[in-house]
Amino acid sequence: MTRAKDRQRRRSDERFAERFAQQWSQIRHDRRPEEPPSIQAGESNYAAAQVPFGMDLAAAWSWRFLVVVGAGYVVSRVIAKFSLVVLPLVIALLLSALVIPLVNLLVRAGIRRGIASLMVVIGSLAVIAVLITFAGQQVAQGADDLAAQVVKGLEQIRVWLKTGQLHASDNQINDYIKAAQDAVTTSNSKIVDRVTEVGTAVGHIVAAFFIILFATYFFLADGVRIWAWVVRLFPRASRQRADSSGRIAWTSLTAFVRATVLVAFTDALGVMLVAAILGVPFVFAIGVLVFLGAFIPMIGALLSGSVAVLVALVDQGPVVALVMLGGVVAVQQLEAHVLQPFLLGRLVSVHPLGVIVAIAAGVLVAGIAGALVAVPLVAALNAVVQHLNDSARTDREAEEEPLGADPD
Repeated sequence: MTRAKDRQRRRSDERFAERFAQQWSQIRHDRRPEEPPSIQAGESNYAAAQVPFGMDLAAAWSWRFLVVVGAGYVVSRVIAKFSLVVLPLVIALLLSALVIPLVNLLVRAGIRRGIASLMVVIGSLAVIAVLITFAGQQVAQGADDLAAQVVKGLEQIRVWLKTGQLHASDNQINDYIKAAQDAVTTSNSKIVDRVTEVGTAVGHIVAAFFIILFATYFFLADGVRIWAWVVRLFPRASRQRADSSGRIAWTSLTAFVRATVLVAFTDALGVMLVAAILGVPFVFAIGVLVFLGAFIPMIGALLSGSVAVLVALVDQGPVVALVMLGGVVAVQQLEAHVLQPFLLGRLVSVHPLGVIVAIAAGVLVAGIAGALVAVPLVAALNAVVQHLNDSARTDREAEEEPLGADPD
Protein backbone atom coordinates (compact mmCIF):
# COMPACT_ATOMS: atom_id res chain seq x y z
CA MET A 1 0.00 0.00 0.00
CA THR A 2 2.78 2.33 0.86
CA ARG A 3 4.49 1.79 -2.47
CA ALA A 4 1.24 2.38 -4.36
CA LYS A 5 0.74 5.65 -2.55
CA ASP A 6 4.28 6.76 -3.31
CA ARG A 7 3.87 6.02 -7.01
CA GLN A 8 0.58 7.88 -7.04
CA ARG A 9 2.17 10.86 -5.26
CA ARG A 10 5.06 10.97 -7.74
CA ARG A 11 2.71 10.86 -10.73
CA SER A 12 0.66 13.64 -9.16
CA ASP A 13 3.81 15.77 -8.65
CA GLU A 14 4.92 15.10 -12.23
CA ARG A 15 1.57 16.15 -13.64
CA PHE A 16 1.68 19.34 -11.48
CA ALA A 17 5.19 20.19 -12.67
CA GLU A 18 4.16 19.56 -16.27
CA ARG A 19 1.10 21.82 -15.95
CA PHE A 20 3.23 24.49 -14.22
CA ALA A 21 5.78 24.36 -17.05
CA GLN A 22 3.05 24.67 -19.66
CA GLN A 23 1.47 27.63 -17.87
CA TRP A 24 4.86 29.39 -17.44
CA SER A 25 5.63 28.87 -21.12
CA GLN A 26 2.27 30.33 -22.05
CA ILE A 27 2.86 33.33 -19.80
CA ARG A 28 6.26 33.98 -21.41
CA HIS A 29 4.79 33.66 -24.86
CA ASP A 30 2.04 36.15 -24.00
CA ARG A 31 4.60 38.66 -22.72
CA ARG A 32 6.82 38.49 -25.86
CA PRO A 33 6.43 41.71 -28.00
CA GLU A 34 4.92 41.34 -31.38
CA GLU A 35 7.19 41.68 -34.38
CA PRO A 36 6.56 44.92 -36.36
CA PRO A 37 4.98 44.47 -39.72
CA SER A 38 7.46 44.56 -42.57
CA ILE A 39 7.18 47.39 -45.12
CA GLN A 40 8.24 46.69 -48.65
CA ALA A 41 9.50 49.84 -50.47
CA GLY A 42 8.68 50.09 -54.12
CA GLU A 43 10.48 51.91 -56.93
CA SER A 44 10.63 55.72 -56.67
CA ASN A 45 8.64 57.72 -59.17
CA TYR A 46 10.55 61.01 -58.42
CA ALA A 47 13.53 62.21 -60.46
CA ALA A 48 16.59 63.81 -58.80
CA ALA A 49 16.17 67.54 -58.11
CA GLN A 50 17.92 69.64 -60.78
CA VAL A 51 18.94 73.33 -60.21
CA PRO A 52 18.68 75.40 -63.38
CA PHE A 53 22.07 76.31 -64.82
CA GLY A 54 21.40 80.04 -64.60
CA MET A 55 20.47 79.79 -60.92
CA ASP A 56 23.51 77.64 -60.17
CA LEU A 57 25.81 80.11 -61.96
CA ALA A 58 24.21 83.10 -60.22
CA ALA A 59 24.62 81.45 -56.83
CA ALA A 60 28.27 80.64 -57.51
CA TRP A 61 29.02 84.21 -58.57
CA SER A 62 26.99 85.62 -55.66
CA TRP A 63 28.86 83.95 -52.84
CA ARG A 64 32.20 84.66 -54.49
CA PHE A 65 31.18 88.30 -54.93
CA LEU A 66 30.18 88.52 -51.26
CA VAL A 67 33.52 87.04 -50.21
CA VAL A 68 35.46 89.50 -52.38
CA VAL A 69 33.42 92.49 -51.14
CA GLY A 70 33.81 91.35 -47.54
CA ALA A 71 37.55 90.94 -47.95
CA GLY A 72 37.81 94.37 -49.59
CA TYR A 73 35.80 95.92 -46.76
CA VAL A 74 38.04 94.33 -44.13
CA VAL A 75 41.17 95.49 -45.95
CA SER A 76 39.82 99.04 -46.25
CA ARG A 77 38.94 99.14 -42.56
CA VAL A 78 42.39 97.88 -41.61
CA ILE A 79 44.03 100.48 -43.85
CA ALA A 80 41.83 103.22 -42.35
CA LYS A 81 42.69 102.01 -38.84
CA PHE A 82 46.43 102.06 -39.54
CA SER A 83 46.39 104.97 -41.99
CA LEU A 84 49.04 106.78 -39.93
CA VAL A 85 51.49 104.05 -40.99
CA VAL A 86 50.10 102.83 -44.32
CA LEU A 87 49.68 106.22 -46.03
CA PRO A 88 53.20 107.49 -45.23
CA LEU A 89 54.61 104.23 -46.60
CA VAL A 90 52.59 104.59 -49.81
CA ILE A 91 53.63 108.23 -50.19
CA ALA A 92 57.26 107.21 -49.62
CA LEU A 93 56.86 104.57 -52.32
CA LEU A 94 55.54 107.19 -54.77
CA LEU A 95 58.38 109.57 -53.93
CA SER A 96 60.87 106.76 -54.42
CA ALA A 97 59.42 106.01 -57.84
CA LEU A 98 59.86 109.68 -58.72
CA VAL A 99 63.47 110.23 -57.64
CA ILE A 100 65.01 106.79 -58.14
CA PRO A 101 66.42 107.79 -61.59
CA LEU A 102 68.59 110.37 -59.78
CA VAL A 103 69.85 107.69 -57.39
CA ASN A 104 70.66 105.34 -60.27
CA LEU A 105 72.48 108.17 -62.03
CA LEU A 106 74.64 108.86 -58.96
CA VAL A 107 75.34 105.14 -58.55
CA ARG A 108 76.55 104.92 -62.15
CA ALA A 109 78.78 107.89 -61.41
CA GLY A 110 80.58 105.82 -58.75
CA ILE A 111 78.78 106.88 -55.55
CA ARG A 112 77.64 104.20 -53.13
CA ARG A 113 73.89 103.60 -53.21
CA GLY A 114 73.33 104.47 -49.56
CA ILE A 115 75.14 107.78 -49.87
CA ALA A 116 73.42 108.55 -53.18
CA SER A 117 70.01 107.88 -51.59
CA LEU A 118 70.82 110.15 -48.67
CA MET A 119 71.93 112.92 -51.04
CA VAL A 120 68.72 112.66 -53.07
CA VAL A 121 66.50 112.71 -49.96
CA ILE A 122 68.29 115.78 -48.53
CA GLY A 123 68.14 117.52 -51.92
CA SER A 124 64.41 116.84 -52.24
CA LEU A 125 63.81 118.30 -48.78
CA ALA A 126 65.81 121.38 -49.74
CA VAL A 127 63.78 121.91 -52.92
CA ILE A 128 60.49 121.57 -51.04
CA ALA A 129 61.67 123.97 -48.34
CA VAL A 130 62.69 126.56 -50.94
CA LEU A 131 59.34 126.35 -52.73
CA ILE A 132 57.38 126.72 -49.49
CA THR A 133 59.60 129.62 -48.37
CA PHE A 134 59.14 131.57 -51.60
CA ALA A 135 55.39 130.97 -51.60
CA GLY A 136 55.11 132.00 -47.95
CA GLN A 137 57.13 135.19 -48.49
CA GLN A 138 54.96 136.19 -51.45
CA VAL A 139 51.78 135.62 -49.46
CA ALA A 140 53.17 137.57 -46.48
CA GLN A 141 54.19 140.51 -48.65
CA GLY A 142 50.84 140.79 -50.40
CA ALA A 143 48.56 139.94 -47.49
CA ASP A 144 48.02 143.58 -46.47
CA ASP A 145 47.06 144.65 -49.98
CA LEU A 146 44.73 141.69 -50.33
CA ALA A 147 43.11 142.47 -47.00
CA ALA A 148 42.50 146.06 -48.13
CA GLN A 149 40.96 144.74 -51.34
CA VAL A 150 38.71 142.41 -49.32
CA VAL A 151 37.49 145.34 -47.21
CA LYS A 152 36.87 147.36 -50.36
CA GLY A 153 35.00 144.47 -51.92
CA LEU A 154 32.82 144.04 -48.84
CA GLU A 155 31.97 147.75 -48.93
CA GLN A 156 31.00 147.41 -52.59
CA ILE A 157 28.73 144.50 -51.66
CA ARG A 158 27.18 146.64 -48.92
CA VAL A 159 26.47 149.46 -51.40
CA TRP A 160 25.03 147.01 -53.90
CA LEU A 161 22.70 145.56 -51.27
CA LYS A 162 21.37 149.07 -50.58
CA THR A 163 21.12 150.40 -54.14
CA GLY A 164 20.60 147.16 -56.06
CA GLN A 165 17.47 145.15 -56.67
CA LEU A 166 17.29 143.95 -53.06
CA HIS A 167 16.99 147.51 -51.62
CA ALA A 168 18.12 146.31 -48.22
CA SER A 169 18.03 148.81 -45.37
CA ASP A 170 20.89 149.59 -43.03
CA ASN A 171 19.18 147.66 -40.25
CA GLN A 172 18.87 144.54 -42.41
CA ILE A 173 22.50 144.81 -43.51
CA ASN A 174 23.60 145.27 -39.90
CA ASP A 175 21.53 142.23 -38.90
CA TYR A 176 23.26 140.15 -41.59
CA ILE A 177 26.69 141.35 -40.44
CA LYS A 178 25.82 140.63 -36.79
CA ALA A 179 24.63 137.14 -37.71
CA ALA A 180 27.91 136.50 -39.52
CA GLN A 181 29.87 137.83 -36.54
CA ASP A 182 27.88 135.63 -34.16
CA ALA A 183 28.60 132.62 -36.35
CA VAL A 184 32.31 133.40 -36.32
CA THR A 185 32.28 134.03 -32.56
CA THR A 186 30.42 130.80 -31.91
CA SER A 187 32.87 128.85 -34.01
CA ASN A 188 35.81 130.54 -32.27
CA SER A 189 34.46 129.55 -28.87
CA LYS A 190 34.82 125.92 -29.88
CA ILE A 191 38.48 126.28 -30.73
CA VAL A 192 39.49 125.89 -27.08
CA ASP A 193 37.66 122.59 -26.93
CA ARG A 194 39.60 121.35 -29.95
CA VAL A 195 43.09 122.19 -28.78
CA THR A 196 43.72 118.55 -27.90
CA GLU A 197 42.50 117.40 -31.31
CA VAL A 198 44.74 119.93 -33.06
CA GLY A 199 47.71 118.82 -30.98
CA THR A 200 47.02 115.19 -31.86
CA ALA A 201 46.75 116.05 -35.55
CA VAL A 202 50.05 117.94 -35.44
CA GLY A 203 51.67 114.97 -33.74
CA HIS A 204 50.34 112.65 -36.46
CA ILE A 205 51.67 114.95 -39.17
CA VAL A 206 55.14 115.04 -37.59
CA ALA A 207 55.15 111.25 -37.19
CA ALA A 208 54.02 110.79 -40.79
CA PHE A 209 56.75 113.15 -42.00
CA PHE A 210 59.49 111.13 -40.33
CA ILE A 211 58.00 107.84 -41.54
CA ILE A 212 57.99 109.20 -45.10
CA LEU A 213 61.55 110.47 -44.70
CA PHE A 214 63.07 107.24 -43.42
CA ALA A 215 60.92 104.96 -45.60
CA THR A 216 61.93 106.88 -48.73
CA TYR A 217 65.59 106.54 -47.86
CA PHE A 218 65.36 102.79 -47.23
CA PHE A 219 63.25 102.21 -50.36
CA LEU A 220 65.94 103.94 -52.41
CA ALA A 221 68.90 102.33 -50.65
CA ASP A 222 67.63 98.78 -49.99
CA GLY A 223 64.60 98.47 -52.26
CA VAL A 224 65.94 95.34 -54.00
CA ARG A 225 66.48 93.51 -50.71
CA ILE A 226 63.09 94.57 -49.36
CA TRP A 227 61.35 93.31 -52.49
CA ALA A 228 63.26 90.01 -52.39
CA TRP A 229 62.06 89.51 -48.80
CA VAL A 230 58.46 90.22 -49.86
CA VAL A 231 58.70 87.72 -52.73
CA ARG A 232 59.94 85.00 -50.34
CA LEU A 233 56.66 85.31 -48.41
CA PHE A 234 54.83 83.76 -51.38
CA PRO A 235 54.70 79.98 -52.00
CA ARG A 236 57.62 78.68 -54.06
CA ALA A 237 55.42 77.92 -57.06
CA SER A 238 54.12 81.51 -57.14
CA ARG A 239 57.34 83.44 -56.51
CA GLN A 240 58.25 83.91 -60.16
CA ARG A 241 54.77 85.20 -61.01
CA ALA A 242 54.76 87.46 -57.92
CA ASP A 243 58.18 88.87 -58.84
CA SER A 244 57.15 89.65 -62.42
CA SER A 245 53.87 91.22 -61.24
CA GLY A 246 55.73 93.42 -58.77
CA ARG A 247 58.16 94.60 -61.42
CA ILE A 248 55.26 95.43 -63.78
CA ALA A 249 53.54 97.35 -60.96
CA TRP A 250 56.74 99.26 -60.22
CA THR A 251 57.21 100.15 -63.89
CA SER A 252 53.61 101.35 -64.14
CA LEU A 253 53.86 103.29 -60.89
CA THR A 254 57.10 104.96 -61.95
CA ALA A 255 55.66 105.98 -65.33
CA PHE A 256 52.48 107.30 -63.70
CA VAL A 257 54.31 109.39 -61.10
CA ARG A 258 56.72 110.91 -63.61
CA ALA A 259 53.91 111.71 -66.04
CA THR A 260 51.83 113.22 -63.23
CA VAL A 261 54.74 115.45 -62.19
CA LEU A 262 55.11 116.71 -65.76
CA VAL A 263 51.36 117.31 -66.02
CA ALA A 264 51.32 119.13 -62.67
CA PHE A 265 54.27 121.29 -63.68
CA THR A 266 52.54 122.19 -66.96
CA ASP A 267 49.28 123.04 -65.16
CA ALA A 268 51.09 125.21 -62.64
CA LEU A 269 53.08 126.98 -65.36
CA GLY A 270 49.95 127.64 -67.43
CA VAL A 271 47.92 129.02 -64.52
CA MET A 272 50.87 131.14 -63.36
CA LEU A 273 51.28 132.56 -66.88
CA VAL A 274 47.59 133.55 -67.08
CA ALA A 275 47.69 135.04 -63.58
CA ALA A 276 50.84 137.02 -64.38
CA ILE A 277 49.33 138.42 -67.59
CA LEU A 278 46.19 139.50 -65.73
CA GLY A 279 48.18 141.03 -62.88
CA VAL A 280 46.75 138.71 -60.21
CA PRO A 281 48.83 138.71 -56.99
CA PHE A 282 50.42 135.65 -55.37
CA VAL A 283 51.44 134.19 -58.73
CA PHE A 284 54.14 131.88 -57.32
CA ALA A 285 51.95 130.74 -54.40
CA ILE A 286 49.11 129.97 -56.81
CA GLY A 287 51.53 127.98 -58.98
CA VAL A 288 52.69 125.89 -56.00
CA LEU A 289 49.08 125.23 -54.99
CA VAL A 290 48.10 124.20 -58.53
CA PHE A 291 51.18 121.95 -58.76
CA LEU A 292 50.22 120.12 -55.58
CA GLY A 293 46.54 119.93 -56.53
CA ALA A 294 47.31 118.47 -59.95
CA PHE A 295 48.38 115.23 -58.29
CA ILE A 296 44.65 114.53 -57.87
CA PRO A 297 43.68 113.68 -61.46
CA MET A 298 40.77 115.31 -63.28
CA ILE A 299 39.62 117.58 -60.44
CA GLY A 300 42.72 118.60 -58.49
CA ALA A 301 44.03 121.28 -60.85
CA LEU A 302 40.55 122.73 -61.32
CA LEU A 303 39.90 122.96 -57.59
CA SER A 304 43.28 124.50 -56.84
CA GLY A 305 42.90 126.84 -59.83
CA SER A 306 39.66 128.13 -58.34
CA VAL A 307 41.82 129.80 -55.67
CA ALA A 308 43.38 131.90 -58.43
CA VAL A 309 39.87 132.84 -59.60
CA LEU A 310 38.90 133.93 -56.08
CA VAL A 311 42.07 136.00 -55.71
CA ALA A 312 41.39 137.63 -59.09
CA LEU A 313 37.81 138.35 -58.04
CA VAL A 314 38.90 140.06 -54.83
CA ASP A 315 41.82 141.96 -56.33
CA GLN A 316 40.71 142.77 -59.90
CA GLY A 317 36.94 142.35 -60.03
CA PRO A 318 34.48 139.97 -61.75
CA VAL A 319 35.67 140.56 -65.34
CA VAL A 320 39.26 139.57 -64.63
CA ALA A 321 37.98 136.68 -62.50
CA LEU A 322 35.99 135.35 -65.47
CA VAL A 323 39.06 135.63 -67.70
CA MET A 324 41.10 133.80 -65.04
CA LEU A 325 38.44 131.09 -64.89
CA GLY A 326 38.65 130.70 -68.66
CA GLY A 327 42.43 130.33 -68.42
CA VAL A 328 42.13 127.65 -65.73
CA VAL A 329 39.57 125.72 -67.80
CA ALA A 330 41.79 126.00 -70.91
CA VAL A 331 44.77 124.60 -69.00
CA GLN A 332 42.57 121.78 -67.69
CA GLN A 333 41.41 120.92 -71.22
CA LEU A 334 45.01 120.89 -72.43
CA GLU A 335 45.85 118.45 -69.68
CA ALA A 336 42.88 116.17 -70.32
CA HIS A 337 43.09 115.97 -74.13
CA VAL A 338 46.81 116.33 -74.84
CA LEU A 339 49.09 115.77 -71.86
CA GLN A 340 47.38 112.84 -70.17
CA PRO A 341 47.00 110.64 -73.31
CA PHE A 342 50.47 111.53 -74.61
CA LEU A 343 52.43 111.12 -71.37
CA LEU A 344 50.59 108.25 -69.70
CA GLY A 345 49.84 106.19 -72.79
CA ARG A 346 48.40 102.70 -72.70
CA LEU A 347 50.75 101.42 -70.01
CA VAL A 348 48.96 103.11 -67.13
CA SER A 349 45.66 103.99 -68.80
CA VAL A 350 42.70 103.92 -66.43
CA HIS A 351 39.13 104.65 -67.48
CA PRO A 352 37.83 108.03 -66.22
CA LEU A 353 35.07 106.25 -64.30
CA GLY A 354 37.73 104.15 -62.58
CA VAL A 355 39.62 107.34 -61.70
CA ILE A 356 36.52 108.91 -60.16
CA VAL A 357 35.69 105.78 -58.17
CA ALA A 358 39.30 105.48 -56.99
CA ILE A 359 39.36 109.11 -55.83
CA ALA A 360 36.04 108.70 -54.00
CA ALA A 361 37.22 105.50 -52.30
CA GLY A 362 40.50 107.16 -51.33
CA VAL A 363 38.66 110.11 -49.79
CA LEU A 364 36.40 107.77 -47.81
CA VAL A 365 39.31 105.72 -46.50
CA ALA A 366 41.92 108.39 -45.79
CA GLY A 367 40.70 111.84 -46.81
CA ILE A 368 42.80 114.07 -49.09
CA ALA A 369 45.88 111.86 -48.69
CA GLY A 370 43.83 108.87 -49.83
CA ALA A 371 42.73 110.76 -52.93
CA LEU A 372 46.37 111.53 -53.74
CA VAL A 373 47.54 107.90 -53.63
CA ALA A 374 44.40 106.12 -54.86
CA VAL A 375 44.81 106.67 -58.61
CA PRO A 376 48.48 105.58 -58.92
CA LEU A 377 47.71 102.45 -56.89
CA VAL A 378 44.74 101.66 -59.13
CA ALA A 379 46.95 102.22 -62.20
CA ALA A 380 49.55 99.79 -60.83
CA LEU A 381 46.84 97.25 -59.97
CA ASN A 382 45.40 97.56 -63.47
CA ALA A 383 48.82 96.87 -65.00
CA VAL A 384 49.29 93.81 -62.77
CA VAL A 385 45.87 92.38 -63.72
CA GLN A 386 46.63 92.81 -67.42
CA HIS A 387 50.03 91.17 -66.93
CA LEU A 388 48.51 88.18 -65.12
CA ASN A 389 45.86 87.76 -67.81
CA ASP A 390 48.49 87.82 -70.54
CA SER A 391 50.63 85.32 -68.62
CA ALA A 392 47.67 82.97 -68.10
CA ARG A 393 46.81 83.16 -71.81
CA THR A 394 50.41 82.40 -72.74
CA ASP A 395 50.47 79.40 -70.40
CA ARG A 396 47.25 78.00 -71.90
CA GLU A 397 48.59 78.39 -75.42
CA ALA A 398 51.81 76.62 -74.40
CA GLU A 399 49.83 73.72 -72.90
CA GLU A 400 47.62 73.39 -75.97
CA GLU A 401 50.57 73.41 -78.38
CA PRO A 402 51.34 69.81 -79.49
CA LEU A 403 54.70 68.32 -78.65
CA GLY A 404 57.24 68.53 -81.42
CA ALA A 405 55.46 71.45 -83.10
CA ASP A 406 57.52 74.02 -84.92
CA PRO A 407 57.91 77.07 -82.59
CA ASP A 408 57.89 79.37 -85.60
